[in-house]
Amino acid sequence: MPKLLDTLAAERGDDLAVADEFGRTSWAQLHERTRRLINVFREAGLEPGDTIAMFMGNRRECFEVFQACAHTGVVYVPVNWHWVAEELTYVLEDAEAKMLIAGGRFVEVAKQALEDPRVNSVASALVVGADAPDGFGSYEDALASASSDDIPEDQQLLGGPMFYTSGTTGRPKGVKGSLSGGTEIPSEIMQLIASGMTAYVPANGRTLLEGPVYHSAQWAFSFFPMVGGSAVVMRHKFDPAETIELIDTEGITNVHLVPTQFKRLLDCADDVRAKLKGDTLEAVWHGAAPCPPAWKQAMIDWMGPKVHEYYGSTEGSFISTIRADDWLQKGGSVGKPLDNMEVLVIGDDGAPVDQGMEGTLYFRNSMGTDFEYHNAPEKTAEAHLEPGVFTTGDVGYIDDEGYLFLSDRKIDMIISGGVNIYPAEIEAIVAEHKDVADVAVIGVPNEEFGEEVKAVVEVSEGVEATEALADELLALCRKKLAGYKRPRSVDFLPEMPRTGTGKILKRELRTPYWQDTGRQM
Repeated sequence: MPKLLDTLAAERGDDLAVADEFGRTSWAQLHERTRRLINVFREAGLEPGDTIAMFMGNRRECFEVFQACAHTGVVYVPVNWHWVAEELTYVLEDAEAKMLIAGGRFVEVAKQALEDPRVNSVASALVVGADAPDGFGSYEDALASASSDDIPEDQQLLGGPMFYTSGTTGRPKGVKGSLSGGTEIPSEIMQLIASGMTAYVPANGRTLLEGPVYHSAQWAFSFFPMVGGSAVVMRHKFDPAETIELIDTEGITNVHLVPTQFKRLLDCADDVRAKLKGDTLEAVWHGAAPCPPAWKQAMIDWMGPKVHEYYGSTEGSFISTIRADDWLQKGGSVGKPLDNMEVLVIGDDGAPVDQGMEGTLYFRNSMGTDFEYHNAPEKTAEAHLEPGVFTTGDVGYIDDEGYLFLSDRKIDMIISGGVNIYPAEIEAIVAEHKDVADVAVIGVPNEEFGEEVKAVVEVSEGVEATEALADELLALCRKKLAGYKRPRSVDFLPEMPRTGTGKILKRELRTPYWQDTGRQM
């Protein structure tokens, strides 16, 4: 029995549950469609702990999948729909996905991935929002033919997401946390977690989802509120003028944004911004990327002291928060750690540092939750100081009032438009070219996105560094990498700056680009 939806469907059956560009679904309809999808999964032979992949885009059916998996113990992987076939192939193989659900606009990439001989675990594939091509079934036809009855009454295994996040070395890895799936957690625990979201969003409100739901923060700030009774209004693509309109026309109470979206909203014409009443809006949360203080101050000036910030990660969920009023007094801080999070600041010698001193940040959740990287025990070990004590790779300090400050990103991560980009995967692609002796990928300033990707290349002996070679390298990246990962430019150096042990000094590479910006990178 889908207990996460039973009460909501009974009490608010005809009210809105989820809406997108294509239509609107009530709580009663969501309840019935979820029940049918549970039986689709059962008929496909999916068992608790099995994995499905979602390559769908932002659309209402995502939340049907989330709900059905939550009730069946099935793990779901929300795949970045900007990825090319090679990247999707890797995830399907690594996650051992048994089912793929693809959105119509992405079905050609999905077909290419399924045709790859490395993908041998996918037994069934469904397409949403388009006619089903060869090798795919229709999602709507599958639901229509499935029963909404005969649902297991004693299902106690919770299913949840496994997000793939890139890292300092090699391919992205799946993050398996306590809620990823197949765990013996009653649905009541999910409701308890959802009720805890009232610290972030209003209870029984209306959530606006304006970012990709394959991102763990966008998922958390939409699915958990939904479990707690919040309707979700979603868009596949962010349009700032439409966002301003939707806040009022849909009675939005809460929204999660990234700094780039702040900038686009602020850049709207005065008459467009003046249309916002915002009477229902209670919370605008942001995270996932450093926010220039001027942008945040402008948002607070416009929308009032309801623009709040959190610090967290796919691996560690929420770590700290800072409300608008506190931020005005403690600008630059990411807030105080949550009550359930212990922060350890560790020096290079492996010992805790004194109050106010910088060090690598490690975290322990007092609730006992932890994570592992799927199929990567060595990477899991690298991220942990000891079992239950993990790091995001960030460097920072805690001041004498208990506020957390971030001062560096030790793992050279690039954050562009709120999206984490890790250089290692990009460097591996560029290094495939025969004329490249070495490469370093760095983030350089971009006014709109915060950072953009640049490849710095040392060419092989006897090779000339030319614009034509730069074009070849960019073309190679276009073929093998999603658009947001691709370098926007290539610079050549006769020799890379290195340490005595030969490691490239990326800070020295970044300095010329950042030194006049007033920002530390």
